[in-house]
Amino acid sequence: MMIVAEFFLVLLKVLWAFVTAGAKWVVRPKEKSVAGQVCVITGAGSGLGRLFAQEFARRRAVLVLWDINSRGNEETADMVRQIYRELDNPMPKDVGGVEEVPPFQPQVYTYVCDVGKRESVYTTAEKVRREVGEVDMLINNAGVVSGHHLLECPDELIERTMVVNCHAHFWTTKAFLPKMLELNHGHIVTVASSLGLFSTAGVEDYCASKFGAIGFHESLSHELKASEKDGINMTLVCPYLVDTGMFRGCRIRKEIEPFLPPLKPEFCVTQSMRAILTDQPMICTPRIVYMVNFMKSILPFEAIVCMYRFLGADKCMYPFLAQRKEAMNNNEDKNGI
Repeated sequence: MMIVAEFFLVLLKVLWAFVTAGAKWVVRPKEKSVAGQVCVITGAGSGLGRLFAQEFARRRAVLVLWDINSRGNEETADMVRQIYRELDNPMPKDVGGVEEVPPFQPQVYTYVCDVGKRESVYTTAEKVRREVGEVDMLINNAGVVSGHHLLECPDELIERTMVVNCHAHFWTTKAFLPKMLELNHGHIVTVASSLGLFSTAGVEDYCASKFGAIGFHESLSHELKASEKDGINMTLVCPYLVDTGMFRGCRIRKEIEPFLPPLKPEFCVTQSMRAILTDQPMICTPRIVYMVNFMKSILPFEAIVCMYRFLGADKCMYPFLAQRKEAMNNNEDKNGI
């Protein structure tokens, strides 16, 4: 009898979850403040990582930028410092003859770190704790793509893709999660991809790494819930193709492309920031990604293949792969001269 009563209680909770989720579409939740919070961003030297750094800087977070590219990382840091200066630019006010001083001056720290090497991650994390303090937010953003068909891809590049796009999330999380658990406070963001929800041909290593990152994220989310650590939030970011140059040349059917163009990086990060700051568990951009993921779950595989072929999604990566191969051949020719 008890289990029946509990079952109906669960049904009520599920219905209430639908109601609250629908209400958030109507009434936009208030964004939380991250001012003064320490935010680690991996892959901050370019692309989405750089844009995330700028957005968190505008909200006066303390930025800890990780990237394997020191020059790109420092360029991002300079942009962040400029934003900090602009925030502090308004002239101080005099209150009763006493000059009002801004309550907090955020800073930016840069670290060269290869997240594909776990010892580099652990060593850098220890430096961050020692030089900056405990981390409040972790943005696992770093990512790579090999750009080869499976049978043409060197094993080393496959391993590199898996390590950077998936395994690194384990290491960064292991480095910073213990203190978050102790304080019951923190936020972990996994920047994955729509290719971690549904795949396409020619990028087997990339899709596998993103599927793995999403699996890791979801399992960790359940573990935190099971541990009743409600002060630690998780946000999964799954954008469609973003126009950062990573997949330059990727094309779907030309008649469909105007309706589903590559995402502007700024739009992707703006949408992601809104989800992060309202503690949204998952954000897919554009929203049609939710529908595609749902259809993949219920349709027969042959039906999915038919849809892929209609959209031109079955071979959408082939132009990108051809460009990467041509570029590699040109480099080899130059080196051979």
